[in-house]
Amino acid sequence: MDGNWRWAEERRRPRLFGHKAGVDSVREIVETAREIGIEVLTLYAFSTENWNRPSSEVSGLMGLLKNYLQSELRTMLRNDICLRCLGEQDRLPDDVRTVLKQTIDDTKTCRSMTLNLALSYGGRNELVHAFREIAKKCQEGTLDWHTLSETTISEHLFTAGQPDPDLLIRTGGEHRLSNFLLWQASYAELYFTETRWPDFKKAQFLEAISTFNHRQRRFGRVGAQLMAE
Repeated sequence: MDGNWRWAEERRRPRLFGHKAGVDSVREIVETAREIGIEVLTLYAFSTENWNRPSSEVSGLMGLLKNYLQSELRTMLRNDICLRCLGEQDRLPDDVRTVLKQTIDDTKTCRSMTLNLALSYGGRNELVHAFREIAKKCQEGTLDWHTLSETTISEHLFTAGQPDPDLLIRTGGEHRLSNFLLWQASYAELYFTETRWPDFKKAQFLEAISTFNHRQRRFGRVGAQLMAE
């Protein structure tokens, strides 16, 4: 969800003004995803690298996160949305972590859609975390290293039990993954747009999905093979 601070800068407003506007887009995209039947939506809300931003901005972002969780709980419950967190929750401020854990617990029985918030998340860090868990189990004898596979790694990621993403959208004009779902996105379709996140609404989201629906996903095969199926 890129482009918040540049959106604010273009309007000669503080960076946090852009982040606040971005929350409105989060709300609209989540509601739209639920409306059209998307089963899993993951939002890259705060990366491990974002901790390097000015402390005032980080504090403001944490406040916005806390307010969002508190204000959207009823909506999540009404729409049967289960909240999950990807990332290092222990690095979040205590008050934010408390609200986050409570929201996750309150929505854990919801089944219609899973909303992943990637918070203090980094793809490489996620892989290190997974490899440490696997190594520990091998050392303890509960896992045989001879049986390790891609499935083993997937089962130890923050997204364990979830399907890999079909579509990865990046707003704001940047054309890179920025350490997001590096393992899971290996076969995701990539969609880049110049639109800043505060301006990325329902119409832009549906356009991205329409583009995805017109792509041919071959997974190493040729088009003729797909046509024959």
